[in-house]
Amino acid sequence: MSPAAATAERAEIVGRITGVFGVRGWVRVFSYTDPPANILRYGPWQVGDGAGTLCRVSTGALHGRGVVAHLAGVDDRETARALIGSVIRVPRERFGRAGGNEYFWSDLVGLEVVNQAGVGLGRVTELFETGANDVLVVQGDRRRLLPFVTGTVIRAVDLDAGCIEVDWDADF
Repeated sequence: MSPAAATAERAEIVGRITGVFGVRGWVRVFSYTDPPANILRYGPWQVGDGAGTLCRVSTGALHGRGVVAHLAGVDDRETARALIGSVIRVPRERFGRAGGNEYFWSDLVGLEVVNQAGVGLGRVTELFETGANDVLVVQGDRRRLLPFVTGTVIRAVDLDAGCIEVDWDADF
């Protein structure tokens, strides 16, 4: 495995390039970070599929509901346009550690979900926001949507064991 491929495996997707901004090579970015402007702190970015191309963010800012950024070496609209649709990854170690009862979504995807009776409900395939709370999408014998509410629905998260214990009836 090449060093670039090894880096790509340890990198997490943090956003994607959705458009161009102006004529000097700036790009519009949809950020998966919270708050969205945090994506600018995690450089350099790996832009594109696989290992991607390492890109240094020379400057960027929150703009409306998204982020705009200028990548070093991308100095015209056509070069920026070629990046539209590219995912943005950063090395996992750039995130640091989550605090207390906080988790990075990427750490929860793939974990087994088991209720308090010991019944396996499936594995987390994705998460999404609703405004009120985040929601786990759990795929097992069927697809379940579980609100990520710690202390109520989410009883325990054990990243080392790869398991989330929930207070959720298997028939729901």
